[in-house]
Amino acid sequence: MRYVVVVPLLVWSLLASGIVRAQSAMSPAVELANLREDVRLVLQRVGELSLRVEQLETENARLTKATAGAERSYVTLAQLNTAIADLSRDLKAADAANKTEVLSTVATQMENLARQTNAALDGVTRARAAAATPPASVTFSDNFPKDGVSYTVVAGDTVSRIAQKTGGKLTDIVNANKLADPTKLRVGQVLFIPGGK
Repeated sequence: MRYVVVVPLLVWSLLASGIVRAQSAMSPAVELANLREDVRLVLQRVGELSLRVEQLETENARLTKATAGAERSYVTLAQLNTAIADLSRDLKAADAANKTEVLSTVATQMENLARQTNAALDGVTRARAAAATPPASVTFSDNFPKDGVSYTVVAGDTVSRIAQKTGGKLTDIVNANKLADPTKLRVGQVLFIPGGK
């Protein structure tokens, strides 16, 4: 069907270009030969054109497929705006969740710090109260031997160690030197050791 339309157009173009010769005063045999040659040329040209039409149809089909795939790969402006709005909403939600988590962590750390600070303040308050409280009055006995030796306190000494070194009694050393707190000896302090050697 397609060639019916193409052939008259082709013949017309061939006539216009001079391929098909005009009839002249030639013999019928020459005219028949010329006509046969013209028909052969027309058929050859029709074959070339039909091959070219098939190539164009194939190329057209390929391009149609390619553009159909391309149309599906592009998004519309509305789709892009929707995707951006969704992403923005997700980012805001993640940011809010992150802020909540950070605030919760900070609140927990502040509570721990407050507890530690209160404990330290309580310790300082107790220490001040203990320092402000006058020491209980300690009474010392004069019931210890009056003869003895002097001893100079060295690093690491305690009253009990000094008593062992010198052979004196712990209570006698405390009473003779009026030690209100026997745990607070100073290096270089000189003590009287009753009955010591």
